[in-house]
Amino acid sequence: MTFPRPEHGPGLPHWACAHGTPTVRGVLRSTVDDFVVDEDLGQAPDGRGDHILLHVRKRDTNTEWLARELAAFAGIGVADVGFAGLKDRHAVTTQWFSLHLPGTEPDWGRFDCAGVEILDVQRHRRKLRRGELRGNRFRLVVRQLDGDVAGLAARLQRVQAQGVPNYFGEQRFGIGGGNLAAAAAMFAGERREPDRHRRGLYLSAARSLLFNTVLSARVAAGNWQTPLAGEVVQVGETQSLVTCDAPTPAIVARIARGELQLTGPLWGRGQSLSAGAVRELEQAALAEYALWCRGLEAAGLQQERRGLCLRPQALEWALDEMHGRLTLTFHLPAGAYATTVLREVVANTEA
Repeated sequence: MTFPRPEHGPGLPHWACAHGTPTVRGVLRSTVDDFVVDEDLGQAPDGRGDHILLHVRKRDTNTEWLARELAAFAGIGVADVGFAGLKDRHAVTTQWFSLHLPGTEPDWGRFDCAGVEILDVQRHRRKLRRGELRGNRFRLVVRQLDGDVAGLAARLQRVQAQGVPNYFGEQRFGIGGGNLAAAAAMFAGERREPDRHRRGLYLSAARSLLFNTVLSARVAAGNWQTPLAGEVVQVGETQSLVTCDAPTPAIVARIARGELQLTGPLWGRGQSLSAGAVRELEQAALAEYALWCRGLEAAGLQQERRGLCLRPQALEWALDEMHGRLTLTFHLPAGAYATTVLREVVANTEA
């Protein structure tokens, strides 16, 4: 039994660019200070409750590793530590952690961990859960620019006006696409993964690959923002889904304004919500991944949808042509990747 394997580079395909192949190259993360992430939790601490919320700034530190360190210091199990999202390790990031500590108040001034600073301590009534955040604010610096630097401003204006394809970022797939290789082995019956966390990572990687494959096909065809018959559209921030049999001029206008969002499949059990031309397109794009689809269904995942377009909010940039440096700042919703925005601007390598 053979499964399709990524064929590009160290293990990942090349996803189509919406604004053409970047004509500028640069280096990201020359230092950790060139990649800054500030979590926007979207809620204020309650000020009371059985949990403590820690607002933490960390440098070059893994989120899950830090959760274990916090648990050990507080004398609780790591399962009693919550956070809303994983943050890039090779970066300077701020985020919130929750610790279940009813009636207990550790001396956080004694918490000594290299690269970690506790900014605030508050009480809260609930454990933080994955995905329960509004989004993240980013500040990225790309250095050693080479190529058509003068054309960057026009390219950034297009990104600002039209958005970018909402691909899952490469970090979703593991180093060299290793999570995909593990998923393929599981689906082929060559590997059994008893660890629930790792198994979830592999299934998420496989699902993300299928979504990116469909989105890339639509970008290449030029219809990733053009509604076709049978689209499943997402309504604003409510994220409710509606199947659109025949797009009207009003629907086209609302999509252009960002009020409605075209979606692609997050594969799982059940009937696909798409119909007509869209279902045919999705089936054609995933034809060689039929066994992956069956593997995800057998794992118990349910059919879901994800928006095709990512619109970075409050996008600003500063271009220093003399020193070959580009600084970008923007806000992204939860589940979106800063590197997905950057890949439409410059062809970057990581230091």
